[in-house]
Amino acid sequence: MPKAMWNGAVLAESDHYEVVEDNVYFPSESLRREHFKPSPTTTPCWWKGIAHYYTIVVGEDENPDAAWYYPEPKPAAQHIRGMVAFWRGVEVI
Repeated sequence: MPKAMWNGAVLAESDHYEVVEDNVYFPSESLRREHFKPSPTTTPCWWKGIAHYYTIVVGEDENPDAAWYYPEPKPAAQHIRGMVAFWRGVEVI
């Protein structure tokens, strides 16, 4: 079962996931919400839509915009609606 970890904390873990462009997307209900802080950052993707971000928080440490999701994905990316992926040092094992 894949899990996302950063600074020794498990951020998400689920046996239900999607892999898109080598990124593992976890269902939002698998997130350990105490580690997620909404970010104002957004970026466009031509085929997935507008990505929104979370800053990861573990103890006193923050990892800005280290998780992203598509709240309104384009038709080709509907399978990742309600799912979250990671980068910036978050390890998915």
